[in-house]
Amino acid sequence: MYKHILLPTDGSPLSQKAVKQCIRLAKSIGAKITVLNVTPEFQMIMDEGFVMPNAGVVKKRFEEETGKRSKKLLAEVTASASAAGVDCDSVSVSSGVPYDAIIKQAKKAKCDLIMMASHGRKGLSSILLGSETAKVLTHSTIPVLVVR
Repeated sequence: MYKHILLPTDGSPLSQKAVKQCIRLAKSIGAKITVLNVTPEFQMIMDEGFVMPNAGVVKKRFEEETGKRSKKLLAEVTASASAAGVDCDSVSVSSGVPYDAIIKQAKKAKCDLIMMASHGRKGLSSILLGSETAKVLTHSTIPVLVVR
């Protein structure tokens, strides 16, 4: 059975559902959890000949705010896992390609399962909004359990 589960979360209500399910599963099988939050990379918008003034200050503020939010989110999940008696580590990474960061972290932490939420979008909304879960399913060699 699975020994180490990677749990990517963004703090959304659906993601919180996956957190609860993952903690229950991990407890029932005696697995460890590594909870992961992927924060967006700062992207400076530039036009021909235009450079955003104070870009360094804006970037620093962005990184501080996203880091603070990520730390809080990870602490909440870690506390929930701990309260349930489940061993849980937490990791925050910054990436412009979340699905790739998820797969890389799963390999780095030697996880044998990725458990994550999916909105279950179909049709045009799926094409336009994309799905990190679908991309993880497509590219991961590690089994993926999807919570809806």
